[in-house]
Amino acid sequence: QVQLVESGGGLVQPGGSLRLSCAASGFTLDYYAIGWFRQAPGKEREGVSCISSSDGSTYYGDSVKGRFTISRDNAKNTVYLQMNSLKPEDTAVYYCATELGSWCDWPLYSYDMDFWGKGTLVTVSS
Repeated sequence: QVQLVESGGGLVQPGGSLRLSCAASGFTLDYYAIGWFRQAPGKEREGVSCISSSDGSTYYGDSVKGRFTISRDNAKNTVYLQMNSLKPEDTAVYYCATELGSWCDWPLYSYDMDFWGKGTLVTVSS
């Protein structure tokens, strides 16, 4: 059974950092591209970042470029999203997802994803 489980969300002050984790079970994450999405209240889900399995290429949305870093640890079957210089507008539920392909089909679209985690809430507020 394919499962993705996010963790690491929480409350952080503006300018702070968080590291989100996406742990996979039921499949070997090595072979698949993994994406991060977020959904703020009243807004559509948007693709934030993606890391491919084929060559490790990474992709970022314009709003997070230079502040967020995606990485993967295949030994732990986990993908991370390091978020620095957080802003109130980064507040959202963050989801990891995969369409079970080895390349990132950037930009990411929700309807392309086959499997989703349940999300982790990130709140940036003073």
